[in-house]
Amino acid sequence: MKKHIVAGILILCLVSIAAVPVTQAFGLGDILKVGGIGILVDKFAGPLNSFVNTLTMNHNAGSDYATKVVPILSIGSGGYIGAAQVSGPQDQVDRVAAVFQIEGNFGGDQFRVKALVPSDSKNPLKLSRVQGVGVSAVIDVRI
Repeated sequence: MKKHIVAGILILCLVSIAAVPVTQAFGLGDILKVGGIGILVDKFAGPLNSFVNTLTMNHNAGSDYATKVVPILSIGSGGYIGAAQVSGPQDQVDRVAAVFQIEGNFGGDQFRVKALVPSDSKNPLKLSRVQGVGVSAVIDVRI
């Protein structure tokens, strides 16, 4: 059992390296943070999803769509990881593996743009938008 946990963490850390741009230097501590947050997001996805649904219902902003919490990976100006809740038809929500936050500047530095793209892959090189699904919440993880 212990070997399975260690192997799972190692695999997750190695897969999570894809969330960090190649041009950005990173160390073992960064890899462990990304892997650790990825594990937390996976472990607490159900309770986080329920909390967001309760929070929105309490503020009269509920939805009849299916929802799910997945990792959110930021690419553009550095690599970051957190969580996002996606919302949409159940069959489309089931396909979402991650949300990519693509960042860029417009008009010099006048505007900062963050595009949130639900994807059926956690690999930024295989980003494939899941149509009909939106991002209903962003969950930040304090380190």
